[in-house]
Amino acid sequence: MIVGDPLAILQLQLQASASQHNYKATNSQQPTSTSTIYNSDTMAPKKVLVVLTSHDKIDAIDRSSGWYLPEFAHPYHVLSGRNVEVTVVSPKGGVAPLDPASIELTKEDPISVGFLNNNKSLWENTLPLKQFAGRSGDFDAIFYPGGHGPMFDLVDDADSIALIEEFYNAGKIVSAVCHGTIALVNAKVNGEPLLKGKEVTGFTNAEEDAVQLTSAMPFLVEDRVNAVGGKFVQTAVFGNKVVVDGTLITGQNPTSASDLGEALAKAIGA
Repeated sequence: MIVGDPLAILQLQLQASASQHNYKATNSQQPTSTSTIYNSDTMAPKKVLVVLTSHDKIDAIDRSSGWYLPEFAHPYHVLSGRNVEVTVVSPKGGVAPLDPASIELTKEDPISVGFLNNNKSLWENTLPLKQFAGRSGDFDAIFYPGGHGPMFDLVDDADSIALIEEFYNAGKIVSAVCHGTIALVNAKVNGEPLLKGKEVTGFTNAEEDAVQLTSAMPFLVEDRVNAVGGKFVQTAVFGNKVVVDGTLITGQNPTSASDLGEALAKAIGA
């Protein structure tokens, strides 16, 4: 491990986050694409719709990609035992591709490893996103994990954009972490960009440079947020940053995923 290597820093940050959030391997669940992860039989569960990418590569360099393991694993771990039901969808349905690089990067992160080993049915049996049009009333929040995949499909997926607008207009929580924020940039409210004037974070230009993928991206998250009038907020490269602006909750990067989960749980009263 090279001191100052940004990916090494990210590994250490994720391990620290796992320790902070008291990981216990014995608590791992084995859910289906609709999974109830709560222990109480006396309270109605809160419900979160999780939207994963269906895109499996970075097109410009033909490199395998998809959604990023800790960005789903860590929020899921936070929500476990908090009276939450998770439904997982993707544009194509079926298997939502998991970025293999994220598996390697998080092999020392017990939360990600536990999630990978025990929860494959969540992303291998996703439901088609389009089936959930008009169903924001069934959920308390919508959540977009990142990974580079959303840069190629969710950014302009009409069904996804319509669902984001539906959730936001209904006063529901709209949340995303890292590259997941790109799914929000084309959503509109009353003809104006949903993000206009909102404080938002996501994977920064400096972070894209740090992982040496800037030239392979069709655009950058930070640039697109700024272009639609969002107020992009950030901390140091791979630092922990979560931003809450009304019913909009965003996290900067994988390191921020646990605290994003905490903010989401608090917002829905879980």
